[in-house]
Amino acid sequence: MAIATAVQAQEVRIGYGAAVTSVDPHFHALTSNVAIHQHIYQALVGQDEKLGLKPELATAWRAIDQTTWEFTLRPTARWHDGTPFTAADFAPNIDRVANVPNSPGRFTIYTRRINRVEIVDPHTLRLHTDGPHPLLPNQMAGLMLVRGSDRDSSTADFNNGRAAIGTGPYRFRSWTPGSRFELTRNDAYDGPKEPWERVNFLLITNTASRVAALRAGDVQLIDQVPTDEVAGLSRDANLGVFSIPGVRNIYLYVDHARERTPGVTDAAGNAIDNPLRDVRVRRALSLAINRDGIVRSVMNGQAVASGQLLPAGVMGHDPSLRPDPFDPERARRLLAEAGYPQGFQIVLGGPNDRYINDDRVLQAIAQGWTRAGLRVRVEAQPSATFFGRAARAEFSVGLLGWGTGTGEPDSPLQSLIATNEPSRGWGAVNRSGYSSPRLDQVLAQALQTLEPAAREPLYQQATRIAMEDLAIIPLHHQVNIWAARRGYTYNARNDERTMATELRPAR
Repeated sequence: MAIATAVQAQEVRIGYGAAVTSVDPHFHALTSNVAIHQHIYQALVGQDEKLGLKPELATAWRAIDQTTWEFTLRPTARWHDGTPFTAADFAPNIDRVANVPNSPGRFTIYTRRINRVEIVDPHTLRLHTDGPHPLLPNQMAGLMLVRGSDRDSSTADFNNGRAAIGTGPYRFRSWTPGSRFELTRNDAYDGPKEPWERVNFLLITNTASRVAALRAGDVQLIDQVPTDEVAGLSRDANLGVFSIPGVRNIYLYVDHARERTPGVTDAAGNAIDNPLRDVRVRRALSLAINRDGIVRSVMNGQAVASGQLLPAGVMGHDPSLRPDPFDPERARRLLAEAGYPQGFQIVLGGPNDRYINDDRVLQAIAQGWTRAGLRVRVEAQPSATFFGRAARAEFSVGLLGWGTGTGEPDSPLQSLIATNEPSRGWGAVNRSGYSSPRLDQVLAQALQTLEPAAREPLYQQATRIAMEDLAIIPLHHQVNIWAARRGYTYNARNDERTMATELRPAR
């Protein structure tokens, strides 16, 4: 008993490799935010480490008819202030996510198809949709809930802790932007008790510093383990490495929309019309990327070259879509055919602290483009800076990553590639400005097809349209890697989320 009590009293420190931009769970749909928020707030539906659905605030759900889902709510759930969670708390969240000011990545993709919320009783909720919506339970896993009374609370109210009230196993303690995020165990939680009394997420974006902190024992867990450190960490008797194939696709967005685009000039530095609107130029950029070389030399084999949105084994993956081969000579010919025999100058933007080896990936892309005749300037910046600039459309080409929260390609198709239509929550992070009515039509059909066997070929068709147009340029899928001190074990997740709730004392 004394040993168990000591374990439960422990504080754990986690070396976190990505920035947190807010305490508000509706402000920014960013994996590094969502992972920490899930300690404080909960959704109707939870997900296990392989994106399988499990009960959370709802204990059960069922389709009443083609446009109605019923959720039975957990009767013992309480907010951190002691008030009970009831069905009445849900609808204000729907209103709130659509109206968070200055959100760089909205959560409306999860809510737009809900056109009516029906409260059957305090613990029974019915959601009515605008048509058949087979993925509503999956999408409800992406919407964390706040108190109904906080519908009008500002993001600042969450950031300073006033409104940071959830139903989860941990309570918000403090957030120092760029430094740390602190949680304390919610001892009144109605679920299993967490072993950690306090959890400190320490922002350590420098990979060498993160590994050094783990080796020194300053932290018990780190994420985004550098691929060139995996072998050495695995041999260290004081450490353990935990990994799983990920669903995140690292890709380039490319400006399809503007007649003139920032950072692109002719070889002499003169302004020119946007060459990226020509599919031959986009194909040339793709052919001039040595994906196999990046996987081998930059990622140390801890990635898989990508030619589409999701990796093999995930619903909607199309085995006929292969990554473009590295062919800089063919890229040169395509550029000449498109009217750029001397190439052009281009700025390639991206983060240097968000994705595994992201700054080195940017440099490798630039080397390939240079071989194809382009003059490339890389602007690798801290993610907090880059994401803001990308949201303001300050780059013509930029590196980003996106996975799926549902285990299907609905999220990347809707968010990254579908025509920007805020009224239905599409194109929320479509940085390319890409628009294809044909793709939109196929996607809409897929999202109303209840049978998975009929839905998958529609996803594949929509993906083929996007890849033929090179709506985005896929690069690779990451392998998600964590490392922990001896005495700890981590349940690796393929959604890449780093969570104290997955860290346990070794048995």
